[in-house]
Amino acid sequence: MQIKNGKKETVLQELIAIITSNVSEQEIREKLDDYHENDIAEALENLQKPERERLYSILGVEKVSEIFTFLDDIGTYLEEVEPRLAADIIENMDADDAVDALDEVDSNMQEQLIQYITKEAKEDIELIRSHDEDEIGSQMTTNYIEIGRDLTIRQAMKTLIGQAEENDNISTIFVKDENSKFYGAIDLKDLICARDYVELESLISTSFPFVRASEKIDECIERLKDYAEDSIPVLDDTDTLIGVITSHDIVEVVDDELGDDYAKLAGLTAEEDLNETLPQSMKKRLPWLIVLLALGLVVSSVVGMFEKVVSQIALIICFQSLILDMAGNVGTQSLAVTIRVLMDERLTGKDKANLVWKEIRVGFINGLLLGCLSILCIGGYICLFKGKSAMYAFSISGCVGVALIVAMTISSFVGTIIPMFFHKIKIDPAVASGPLITTINDLVAVITYYGVAWALLINVLQLT
Repeated sequence: MQIKNGKKETVLQELIAIITSNVSEQEIREKLDDYHENDIAEALENLQKPERERLYSILGVEKVSEIFTFLDDIGTYLEEVEPRLAADIIENMDADDAVDALDEVDSNMQEQLIQYITKEAKEDIELIRSHDEDEIGSQMTTNYIEIGRDLTIRQAMKTLIGQAEENDNISTIFVKDENSKFYGAIDLKDLICARDYVELESLISTSFPFVRASEKIDECIERLKDYAEDSIPVLDDTDTLIGVITSHDIVEVVDDELGDDYAKLAGLTAEEDLNETLPQSMKKRLPWLIVLLALGLVVSSVVGMFEKVVSQIALIICFQSLILDMAGNVGTQSLAVTIRVLMDERLTGKDKANLVWKEIRVGFINGLLLGCLSILCIGGYICLFKGKSAMYAFSISGCVGVALIVAMTISSFVGTIIPMFFHKIKIDPAVASGPLITTINDLVAVITYYGVAWALLINVLQLT
């Protein structure tokens, strides 16, 4: 890793100097307490293996587990330590981070590490692993505080303090009823400020938002963002609290979803990374490329249908790419807007209709402006550089301008309606919309351009 410039570089250099210094272990430990675990994690990548091993023994398992949660390639570092210590490091992580860590090592090492992990930690890990990766339950953590609704203020504080040794996510305290079902939540500040004589019930928010563990991530992520709580409870089908989604988890989920959608818009089945093999990358890219090849052949066949137009007015082929590019651009813009809007599950049919109408108008007006500009620029270009008459030049540029207006209007409509169609039939619109819209807009642009040329230039103006 290259050390970054600026303040980050200074921090990393300071950390490396501290870790590799000859001062006592106690002094190193005290100095490192002044730095964030994320910075120490970055410093690890600049150290040699013996230096890292020495640091692990100085800091202890609990501190090392906090640092390891910020590592991108945690599996590499877990393999540097003996299995029992690696298991202790994983056990001290939040359950969701522990799952991620185990996924980074090979299956043989996984089995070895799980043998050393305590039964309680193992149950938390298995609980999270029991959910599919597209379910919100796969992203939750079991780091939370839960108390009974029948406690007094003093008893609630005592229970909180007792659980805080194991669970440090204490800003929101969750409450269960006498049947161990989720009842509500209490803000830590309210509990701290409450007098002994106050009823605990008066502090409980019984309408606190929650999600089901089996809910799909893309269906509930907007709801989680809207509430902006530090922790959102995750319930099973029996209304029992089994975990929470923290604000940190939400940031990670949103980042993963954006990365996944970005990959899908490019026609990939999933995100790629630098460590993937050639066959793995090909497997992700090839399926859509085959489909697009077939659609591309259709586009080429349509161009062949207008061979007579091209043979009589060869000059028009010079401006084909202009129509295709602009149609593709406006279609992609409408696609991006539509996919973003469709993330809101509260969208009504009227809202969708308004979106379609708005995108059509935007495409038409932009097409009108660019079409007029193209008529002037292309007409002038043909007159000056091709030596054609003004009548001939502006007939060609007029054809381009009209085709541009029509193509951009239709492409805006296509870029909006196709993702809506996929969303309606329960297919992720980001999966197919990007590559499909690009090809469909090419088809729209070709038919529009050569259709207008055939009708206007050959049949009406009889230009040859």
